[in-house]
Amino acid sequence: MAENPNMKQKIQRQGEEALGKVAKDVLGNPIVTGAVGHVFSAKERATAAQELAMGALNLPTAADIERLTRRVRSVGQRLEGIEDAIDRLDERLARLDAAAAAAATAPKPRAAARKPAAAAKKR
Repeated sequence: MAENPNMKQKIQRQGEEALGKVAKDVLGNPIVTGAVGHVFSAKERATAAQELAMGALNLPTAADIERLTRRVRSVGQRLEGIEDAIDRLDERLARLDAAAAAAATAPKPRAAARKPAAAAKKR
């Protein structure tokens, strides 16, 4: 038996509409929304109690570890920037050293022949 694509789309659309109606009814139910609100409130209280207990035991909380992780990443990025700057300075110094070495080994231009001091006085 061949499937009718229109029939398949119609059934799919009806199923989506039914699920949407059920979800809307569930979310619109004050008992369900109240229960969800209580769950989130209980989670917040449990998290606060956990942080308090961890602090009393002098142990880091998840928030402490996350904050430390961000700081370590920041320091790492700064170090990479410093390393890059040092590499650029090394390259510049190498070029300056090469230029100084080339200047030191280059032949010096000869000065024009000087006249003897006696000849210079006669003028």
